[in-house]
Amino acid sequence: MSENTRIAMAPRAARPGALRHVLETAQCSIRDRDAATLVIVLETEGSTYAKAGAMAWFGPEAQTLGWLSGGCLEPEIQRRADQVSAALAFDVMSIDTRDDEDLFAGSAIGCRGRLRLLLLPLAALGGADQLFDAWSSGRGNLIIEIDADGGVYGQVGASAREWRLPRLAHGAEETVVPGRVMLAPPPAVLLLGCGPETALLLPQLHALGWYSTVIERRERWRDQLDLADHALAVSIEQGLRTLQTQAFDAALVMHHHFDLDRQALVALAAGGIRFIGLLGPPRRRDDLFKLLTEDQRAVLTPRLQAPVGLDLGGSGAEAIALSIAAQLHARLHAH
Repeated sequence: MSENTRIAMAPRAARPGALRHVLETAQCSIRDRDAATLVIVLETEGSTYAKAGAMAWFGPEAQTLGWLSGGCLEPEIQRRADQVSAALAFDVMSIDTRDDEDLFAGSAIGCRGRLRLLLLPLAALGGADQLFDAWSSGRGNLIIEIDADGGVYGQVGASAREWRLPRLAHGAEETVVPGRVMLAPPPAVLLLGCGPETALLLPQLHALGWYSTVIERRERWRDQLDLADHALAVSIEQGLRTLQTQAFDAALVMHHHFDLDRQALVALAAGGIRFIGLLGPPRRRDDLFKLLTEDQRAVLTPRLQAPVGLDLGGSGAEAIALSIAAQLHARLHAH
């Protein structure tokens, strides 16, 4: 696909949902040459369950990961996905549920909108697993585009791959309209310290597509390190030195230990993480600030949320974990 045939870049990268789970499964399918299909929402119109950039993995025997509807459209998509994976050919598919006749006849499925889907056989996308890995590591936006002749192009940062696929042959041929999606890297959170909330918070963030890194050297909380994507059983200073080249969307200070939290704030003041959440009441934050320098307080104040979490009501570890996950999710999507 030549440069002059590519579509103009969208102004912002999309964050359509927890794509990490779909693309991690797609990586395995590519490496194992499984009979599986990656389905990408290229564009939508009206009211739809999924938005542009959403993806789903369709495997054999009606195995799916990711949802493009509330379940009503998946059987038809699965049928076409099985054909795509068997033929090692791409296809495009439009699903329009805006017809008033269906609504009044009682056969409407719920949403009133149109989806345009791109179906790609993963066994024919050799090398795409490396792009997905680069994306999950935060090395750049994931770009996938197709032209009218079946040229498929993928890029993450400076890494790019190109494939030429035949079109799936079937009855009513739909015109292939070139399309592109651009997806922001998955969000990453750094936890400094563990506590009763950690075992509840990390699975929630994982389900929402976040990658988590934990720094905790205390033996008492060592078993919780297995819940993180990446864990370091070292001091705060050593851990942050190890991670200095990594980018995080948020940091959470959660030691339940006054001096360790002070050390964490001092270390974070010297970094560039734009959102820092501190567990505990405002009085504790004020006491910690008394031990920081004026410069440290100045750089932390606009970035610090203390206490961290949305005020959803309730108390205890379960409510705290939910409030923190909700706040991170809302900030990520600018709500």
